[in-house]
Amino acid sequence: MAGSRAHDLYRRCSEQESTPSRDDSGQHPSAARAGPGPPELTPPEADHVQELMALSGALFDMPDEGDILRLAMTHIAAAGPYIAEAGYLEVDGHLVPSPANEQIHAVALDRRVAELSGGDGPVDVPGRQWGRILGLRGLERLHGYLVVTSHSQPTEAERCLLATLVRHTAVALSVAVAQRRRLGDESELHQLRQTRTALQRQLISTVAELGYQRAVHALMADVVDAGGGDDAITRALHTLTGLPTLIEDRFGRLRSWAGPGRPDPYPEPDPVRREEMLHAVAREIGPVRMKDRLITLVRPHGEVLGVLALVDARDEADEYTVLALEHAATSLSLEMTHLRHLVEVELRLHRELVDDLLAGTDETSAYARSEAVGHDLHRTHYIVVVQWLNRAAEDSFTQTVGRAASAVGIRSLLTGRPDHVVLIADARPNAQALYEAIARQTGTRSGTIGVSAPCDRPDDIPHRYQEARRALEVRRQSRERYGVTFFDELGLYRILGPGNDYRELETFVNEWLEQLIDYDSRHQTAMVETLSRYFDCGGNYDETADSLAIHRSTLRYRLQRIREISGSDLANVEDRLNLQVATRVWKIVLRGHG
Repeated sequence: MAGSRAHDLYRRCSEQESTPSRDDSGQHPSAARAGPGPPELTPPEADHVQELMALSGALFDMPDEGDILRLAMTHIAAAGPYIAEAGYLEVDGHLVPSPANEQIHAVALDRRVAELSGGDGPVDVPGRQWGRILGLRGLERLHGYLVVTSHSQPTEAERCLLATLVRHTAVALSVAVAQRRRLGDESELHQLRQTRTALQRQLISTVAELGYQRAVHALMADVVDAGGGDDAITRALHTLTGLPTLIEDRFGRLRSWAGPGRPDPYPEPDPVRREEMLHAVAREIGPVRMKDRLITLVRPHGEVLGVLALVDARDEADEYTVLALEHAATSLSLEMTHLRHLVEVELRLHRELVDDLLAGTDETSAYARSEAVGHDLHRTHYIVVVQWLNRAAEDSFTQTVGRAASAVGIRSLLTGRPDHVVLIADARPNAQALYEAIARQTGTRSGTIGVSAPCDRPDDIPHRYQEARRALEVRRQSRERYGVTFFDELGLYRILGPGNDYRELETFVNEWLEQLIDYDSRHQTAMVETLSRYFDCGGNYDETADSLAIHRSTLRYRLQRIREISGSDLANVEDRLNLQVATRVWKIVLRGHG
């Protein structure tokens, strides 16, 4: 009897394992060979099946994922001549090694498991002829890994038994996770249902449907009058319905959540699917069910400002729930319209101020107007120019840039121009973080950002604006046209654009030669002249030494001192180019102009 049951289990396992396999011609192996079917199990293999059946029952009796993994590792021999080298559990997105792991090869195994990124694969362990890293996959996600080795190549039957053990372990982990979640939510869900039932019974028993409507309307009106905002509305609706309540902005990002079950992190929206969902809901009258959510749009005057939804996985919503949702949407519409109006007024004031600053305005007026809109113009500022492919600087994109700047901690004034957005930032901005934030919100990385040198006075802003535009244009014309460029990192390109004066030339020369010029002044040496002659002679040591009337070894010493003093590498192409241009400007232009 035991042999028959073992053979049946092996036959089913073998069929499952062979189903997805293909030979080189694309056919199932069974179609390419003739034979009587799976081989008979040997007596030891039949014993393994009996042990595996007992182990399977024990795995499902374990409530803790760590205990399940440890039991599978301890009894890996139930599947054949295997050794459990290591085990891993997925916890909060990280693979955590089991305490039962051997420490001899721990670092190498951890690295190999991380390389697989969710897949299975082979593993080399000294002293073992065979080794595999096997994923413990449940219905919803990867629960972890088993690292299994053997001193010899497993037979086909032993491989099948090992696959069965892995599947049983993964299913047991899925069951344990589901039970833990259910127990955690059960108490709160029960209390919420009781609260909802009690509230609805009270409303129904005291007043009829009209009374319930008035109660809901009054509650939402009180919320709006009190200026509670999004959180107050979601809390009130959650209290009325007993269902988790949420508000998302037009782009699908969470603004407020009340009730249990909030995803953490909240899913990143897909722009295409988001638009499809908004159009589908907009075509219907009243709230629309989408999967486990009851959704209504917040759209005063036809423009969608956001989404209000109830999470109703059990389809518990009734007519009173829908009524409360509609009243809450009306209240939220008033609130969001008011906020939108305030934002538009503030944005208009900011734009007018920024437009005047970029064109040039008197200092007294600039300080007074910036203070009126809550911005300190006395600080050192940077001009940031943002341009995105196929994104005109209309209100929506300007607001997107403003939100992204606020999200990465950039305090600024901003305005939109025909093909770009301008920010006047009150500190050196983390422009790379701004670029990544805009890319996330727009769904494309096809954008360019230019940043000026620091600006200490309002009347210097027009000049710095031109610097930012030049930095952006240099980036757009470069090989890597999308990304961030700072004007003070342009090097030679800073003096190749229009509008330069001797101040800009002096800034460039000081950046590359200031240490050498100061050294010559203090020590009465000729380091800058030596470097200039070296470049004039094309880097030829003999010609340079002859032109300076010094020995070749003296020249070599000076060049070494130039590297040490300036911190520049004469072997680096960019440093060499900038140094050569700087010495030419110093020698030919600046010496003739003080």
